[in-house]
Amino acid sequence: MRLPTKHALRGLVIAATATAAAVAIQATATHTAATLPKPSTAQATQSARIAALNALVLRTGRGIIHMNRTAVYDPPTTNDCRQQFQISCFDPAQIQQAYNLSPVYNANIDGQGRTIVVVDVFGSPTISNDLTQFDNAFGLPDPPSFQTIAPAGRIPGYDQNNADMVAWAGETTLDVEWAHAIAPGANVLLVEVPAKHTDDFSKAISAENYVVKHHLGDVISQSWGTAEQAAGPIRSLRSAYQAAAKNHITVIASTGDTGAANAGSDGLTYYTFPTASWPATDPLVTAVGGTDLHLYATGSRASADTVWNDTYNNSVQQLIFGDNGPNPLATGGGKSAFFSRPSYQGAVKKVTGKARGIPDISMSGACADSVNVYQSYGGLQAGWYAVCGTSESAPLFAGVVALAAQKAGHGLGLINPAIYKLAAEHAPGIVEVTQGNNTVSFSQNHHRYTVHGYSARHGYSLAAGVGTINAQFFVPELAKLA
Repeated sequence: MRLPTKHALRGLVIAATATAAAVAIQATATHTAATLPKPSTAQATQSARIAALNALVLRTGRGIIHMNRTAVYDPPTTNDCRQQFQISCFDPAQIQQAYNLSPVYNANIDGQGRTIVVVDVFGSPTISNDLTQFDNAFGLPDPPSFQTIAPAGRIPGYDQNNADMVAWAGETTLDVEWAHAIAPGANVLLVEVPAKHTDDFSKAISAENYVVKHHLGDVISQSWGTAEQAAGPIRSLRSAYQAAAKNHITVIASTGDTGAANAGSDGLTYYTFPTASWPATDPLVTAVGGTDLHLYATGSRASADTVWNDTYNNSVQQLIFGDNGPNPLATGGGKSAFFSRPSYQGAVKKVTGKARGIPDISMSGACADSVNVYQSYGGLQAGWYAVCGTSESAPLFAGVVALAAQKAGHGLGLINPAIYKLAAEHAPGIVEVTQGNNTVSFSQNHHRYTVHGYSARHGYSLAAGVGTINAQFFVPELAKLA
């Protein structure tokens, strides 16, 4: 299935240690499942192992920076990350503060009675333990229920030398921990999907149809996708999204991490013209883009959020790619080549034209301002990592939807009409993002390309959607309208 390839997984591995930045190892078109080096305690080997994952997910943006921490209860602070890597890394309290979630929690809205469904290939063999360690470190309660199912077929045994599995274990960890961090009272259901080959999304859709048929959750979070042009017959893969809308289940997808460009079907080369990522482009899915949070260590804002774009950030480029770049590393966003503009985007037709535009809304995703994750699965040294990308944005927003569903007392279903209505009304829960763009540059086939993307503006943009949220207002506003 295409899901495990570099451009499909919403996650590029940022590789660095305190003493050695990793050099990206390029996979070939015929062997995208790069073999990881054998385990070692040496930092140089650790860097090489992370860099091998870079080769696997080079076209997206799930960043990992190993923090060289050995104590389970010792996650890095923002200052640690700034001193060691010239980036920020945030914990749940800082992100909760940034989105003004305290008033929501104080009203006893924490997601209780609702279920977040996280859909990932393979899953992680240590996710239950890693979630507990994450919760203990940050004083979060364990979810009332955490379960794992595999309704689309048997999941093969975990192989730490299989880069596909290692990469997806990291993706799973990020998705589960940060959806839970936003809605700590919600149940979490991890849906693991088997992978057979690189051109088939049907297993994921089958698993989601099972979830919908048995009404196992209120919101489905998908931190994966691919360029529409590389996705195959996407109109034939809508059954789960159609069923979810009918059954009042919200479906979320990340918009991608290579800006206005996406990787082609070989997973190695970029399109040299603007493209958009499916399933985020499906009109029945809420597309979540990435922003850059500019926070003080307390979590309060030093300045307004901007569109996430680290393509031209030398420090981040060195951490991820081992050079100054530029290499594409920015939020996805643009116009669908396959889906026409849905009715709920009628008020923004001057921006989208006749096409479905994404994102709908945005949350934190920048690599320069990452979040902390704990992971201990085989293939990488156990410990704390800083992660980034719209793989972060999607589960964050899934948590927000779970809060709104609790407030409403029922599942919300397709929330896009409500999002655009709130934006049109200038509701206080919608916070505009007016600065930044998702233009990216890269070298390919001995040529330098720049794919000109879209700029933020007042109102809706193809870089930030309607903007981001102030949860104190957005949660009850969404609960009332959806």
